[in-house]
Amino acid sequence: MGTEKDPQFVKFRGIVKKYGDVTAVAKMDLDIPEGALVTLLGPSGCGKTTLLRMLAGLEEPTEGDIIVNGNRINDTPIHKRNLGMIFQNYALFPHKSIFDNVAFGLKYRSVSRDQIREKVKHALEVVRLPGVENRKPAQLSGGQQQRIALARAIVIEPDVLLMDEPLSALDENLREDMRREIDNLQRMLGVTTIFVTHDQREALSMSDKIVVMRDGLKLQEGDPETVYNKPANHFVADFLGHSNFLPGEVVGQDDENVRVRIETGDVLLARHRGSWKQGDAVELVVRAQRFEAHRQSHFQPTEGMNSFAGRIKDKSYMGGEVSYFIELPSGREIHVISMMRTRTYDYGDEVSVQVAPYHCHLIGREPEE
Repeated sequence: MGTEKDPQFVKFRGIVKKYGDVTAVAKMDLDIPEGALVTLLGPSGCGKTTLLRMLAGLEEPTEGDIIVNGNRINDTPIHKRNLGMIFQNYALFPHKSIFDNVAFGLKYRSVSRDQIREKVKHALEVVRLPGVENRKPAQLSGGQQQRIALARAIVIEPDVLLMDEPLSALDENLREDMRREIDNLQRMLGVTTIFVTHDQREALSMSDKIVVMRDGLKLQEGDPETVYNKPANHFVADFLGHSNFLPGEVVGQDDENVRVRIETGDVLLARHRGSWKQGDAVELVVRAQRFEAHRQSHFQPTEGMNSFAGRIKDKSYMGGEVSYFIELPSGREIHVISMMRTRTYDYGDEVSVQVAPYHCHLIGREPEE
């Protein structure tokens, strides 16, 4: 009777990385499912690249185990780990042809010259750059060079594909194209992929799972929709998207909603998620896009919705959207992002905004530092 295959292809168990007295990665457990694209997301210095480099064999863990496909690889040399890696700066050899760049990893494996030619040709076709074998990297655009780096990473048929901020050197339009390219390619190949970025849009648009990190710690992991709509704490809510934070206290609840009294004295409703009790200090989190804005003179509150009256203090045109900062009578500002197809407002306009309890998420209020 065969043993059941473990769906978690990459495992970090109790991983710690220290540089002297500085802890770059605190004790961390993390599972990467086979065939998934998992993004490590966080600000510079949070430990996400260090985690990737330990998996690649470029750094040694201070403590813990790294397991790939059931095998502990802590002591496995880099060239025997069968990992494809794409760097921020492409890391192409400028003096070598595209063919030699792509073939580089194959020359250290038992692959015949004819097989190398076939594999390089296929890899270039996969990244949609056939026929460039004889060119040098400098003869290609930035986006094309990134495709060559991708071809070099996949030509060895890696067990895991590692990407460290691969799109940050590209301009916005190219970055969007390459996001789609990588996403489609990863799904086509089915290769387990770990993607490092500080860009929330990349993480949300491409990932099967997002791991949010800060100061070497894993703060939350989950699918993009869960991490975005149900952030575990203030940092995650603030780092992913435009959020409003309304501090308050739980004053009651029923089967559907939790009642929260905020600093204005208003009692707002938030959908019942988690375990809350009367007197808990909380923050009510609302994404800027979840508010609906209305001209105050024509506004009739919808039953069961949370509503505020305020005045437009600032606005920014953002193409298909308008960003408003609305000052409430208490002096607090809320951020509202509305689609351009709805009515637009000017500085000083009196407006009312409302939001459904379903779009109000509660997190524990953290003590002020």
